[in-house]
Amino acid sequence: MLTFLALASVVLLGIVPEQTQGIVIYTGWERHALVGSDIRLSCSFFSWRWTSEDVTFSWTYRPDGSRDSISIFHYTGGAAYVDNKGPFRDRVEFVGNPGRRDGSILIKNLDFSDNGTFTCDAKNPPDIVGRPSSVRLLVFEKVPIQAGVITGAIIGVVLGLLVLIVVIYYLMRFLVARRVFSLSVSKHGKKKKEGSQQRQGPVPPADPSKVKAAASEKKKESRKDKK
Repeated sequence: MLTFLALASVVLLGIVPEQTQGIVIYTGWERHALVGSDIRLSCSFFSWRWTSEDVTFSWTYRPDGSRDSISIFHYTGGAAYVDNKGPFRDRVEFVGNPGRRDGSILIKNLDFSDNGTFTCDAKNPPDIVGRPSSVRLLVFEKVPIQAGVITGAIIGVVLGLLVLIVVIYYLMRFLVARRVFSLSVSKHGKKKKEGSQQRQGPVPPADPSKVKAAASEKKKESRKDKK
């Protein structure tokens, strides 16, 4: 009974061995560079623990068309170790800051043969469980236009066409409304004119007897004037 109570108190107080938690590693996805230039390959990690003094970084390289990877860099115990026998001999430099969880490396004097996948792995004891992250390097004689630039240009053209279509649509609506208004005004004017003529009525024809009487009177007056 006492043993059971002791175990229960240990569990309740959290007096249990420290467990390992996960670590998340970040690199870029794809990098482009020119022949003869230098490039920085970034690597960082996220961990719930404080940065350990025993933090480690490891970089491996797998050439295009190959299934095998080779180790090109390792950082442990505060010291950096570079592979001086492989294809990156004297061309890899550690430019990271382990205290800030940065395990970046610099590759100098790139060549077409450097095309491939670079993988970074990091450990921050006791957080040692995590999936390594990879970045693909493409070396060109001339850096091609990136997909993001092409996508942005396409989006810009589409937006410009949409704006043009909207402007044309509202312009046509304005012209049609203006035409309808002018037609309605002209019809209203004609109706008003016809209405005034109808209110005035037709002119009645002259009485023939009155016309003859007026003509005879004019003749008599003209004879009197002669006498």
